[in-house]
Amino acid sequence: MWICMVYNETDTSVDFRLCEDFGLILSILSLVYLLVCFPLGLCYNVLLVVVNLSNKVSMTMPDVYFVNMAIAGLVLNLVAPVELLSSTFTRWHAWEYSNEVYITLVILFNISSLVIMYSTTLLSLDYYIERALPRTYMSSVYNTKHVCGFIWGGAVLTSFSSLLFYVCNHISTKMVECSKMQNKEAADAIMMFIGYVVPAVAVLYAFVLILRIRKESTPLDQDSARLDPSIHRLLLASVCVQFVLWSPYYMTLLVHTVAGAPGYISNAHYLPTYYFLRCVSRLLAFSSSFAMPLMYRQMNKNFSNKLQRLLSRLHCREQSCAHERSTVQRVMT
Repeated sequence: MWICMVYNETDTSVDFRLCEDFGLILSILSLVYLLVCFPLGLCYNVLLVVVNLSNKVSMTMPDVYFVNMAIAGLVLNLVAPVELLSSTFTRWHAWEYSNEVYITLVILFNISSLVIMYSTTLLSLDYYIERALPRTYMSSVYNTKHVCGFIWGGAVLTSFSSLLFYVCNHISTKMVECSKMQNKEAADAIMMFIGYVVPAVAVLYAFVLILRIRKESTPLDQDSARLDPSIHRLLLASVCVQFVLWSPYYMTLLVHTVAGAPGYISNAHYLPTYYFLRCVSRLLAFSSSFAMPLMYRQMNKNFSNKLQRLLSRLHCREQSCAHERSTVQRVMT
């Protein structure tokens, strides 16, 4: 890790060897992710998007949200190799990116995290609406598609405020406007509140409502034609997995916001540990890009049927083309 080079200038004791050990562990974890998790996440996210979009008629409300999360996962798949092959994560780095590339990676990462967290949150709330009012069609596929569009728009607008702080933190201090905004802690505080606190409170509220609905059986509960029972297990698993994988990253933002920039920490002994935990937390966040499609593939009962229909459709299309070619040859003769 690059922090070890800075740390070596002030201390050559056992703490520097600990920093080197952290760098080796982080390098191994990064390579394992790139060799195993990255191709799995890329393939399953593409498969999830293609299979569902090719069967638009049979898509349900949860399918739309999971497609939205899969697209955000593909964005994370683009960011992950660029970051993990840099000197920040591995000793055997392939490149060093500039400040412009760094800012672009930060914005893409923030947008993906917001889309994933808010898709999970709104999935929980829409699931409650589906259980409580199944005949109102308030959580229909048509409405959900528009909601997902607003999620991406809101994520871009929210990331724009953080973008100002990140940009001003990496350019010259001669600009008066930016010299007043060189505060990365403010950007982290914005992401911490909007990207984690608000979704966590909303998910908790949705789960309380869902538990209340499950305890109180109503005549509307008999209308289960539009609601797959396996969706409840998938919802619970997806919320737990997302918050387990993303919580460490947002906790590092909280530490950075409260304690200030690591360069101003009085005790330099904790710097290697802090940077190591921060990098591991980003690795866990990247892991959500392959954990979610794998879980969707295993727990969604309709996914296999949709995949079989897509494959049979492609097979039939090939057969029809062959049949058309043989018919044309007969006409020519």
